[in-house]
Amino acid sequence: MQQIIIKETLIREIVQEMIPALDNQQLEQLKLVLENTFACFMEENQYEIDKQEDYTNLFLSAKRVEGCSERSLKYYKGTIEHMLQYMNIPVKKITTEKIREYLANYQTESKCSKVTIDNVRRILSSFFSWLEDENYIVKSPVRRIHKIRTGTTVKETYSDKNLELMRDSCEEIRDLAMLDLMISTGIRVGELVNLDIADVDFEERECIVFGKGDKERKVYFDAKTKVHLQKYLNSRTDKSQTLFVSLLKPYERIKISGVEIRFREMGKRLELSKVHPHKFRRTMATRAIDKGMPIEQLQKLLGHQQIDTTMQYAMVNQANVKYSHKKYIS
Repeated sequence: MQQIIIKETLIREIVQEMIPALDNQQLEQLKLVLENTFACFMEENQYEIDKQEDYTNLFLSAKRVEGCSERSLKYYKGTIEHMLQYMNIPVKKITTEKIREYLANYQTESKCSKVTIDNVRRILSSFFSWLEDENYIVKSPVRRIHKIRTGTTVKETYSDKNLELMRDSCEEIRDLAMLDLMISTGIRVGELVNLDIADVDFEERECIVFGKGDKERKVYFDAKTKVHLQKYLNSRTDKSQTLFVSLLKPYERIKISGVEIRFREMGKRLELSKVHPHKFRRTMATRAIDKGMPIEQLQKLLGHQQIDTTMQYAMVNQANVKYSHKKYIS
């Protein structure tokens, strides 16, 4: 109602101002044009408000173009939609205070860790920053909400003994080849399943992987991995050019979930807790640091943009710290 009153007032004032310059027919035409223009503007503005949920889809499309994986996009979508449903107000009316309230309630109700709640904050920050950059909102309400401090925990790695136990327990040569490749290269499980045979150079003992954002890099494997990879490929009867395939026909590319399930089952057989592909990556990083690999080189091997990320993976062995203390200080 208020918009209609404003519209009529503006049209009347504009027409009044143009009376000296236009005749009656021209004034009628001007009034008609103004009414049509204002009507279209009001419809477009109402449509934008009614379709605010489309902001999420537009954001996800932008992240997909940037190279985000479907797994990450699904996580982004769920996080943003949960927040919007909780708020139940137009995006443009969401304030910093409302975001803080949401995060506090989310942590209380879900009883999640500080790491999880900071991941939620980070995704919302990315979403609202994108809306600001695209001029959908004036200013991101998450801008003044800083990173949530989390305690540093030393995450477990596999001991040499447990690695050998896992190797010995592999019932399929494929699983042994996957295990050795992850231990040797430290690649992500998503990178592992996307490998093709053509990506592997057995002569140089290296392979090309495509990491986050489809960034290409080289990783290197040892002689033991080479032997097991070749043995696995020689045992196959299919014609697929995929490096790791399912054990049963039609021998399709193995999925991330397939790798996770195989290693989880292995852990249960051996009574080892939390056997997960990502732990091989952390183990490789920690062992490399312990043996003196420069952190910058490890960063390149792991495909990290920020060296701080590499440091989080490479938890230095406490025994080595004690040895260094005796050597340099005691």
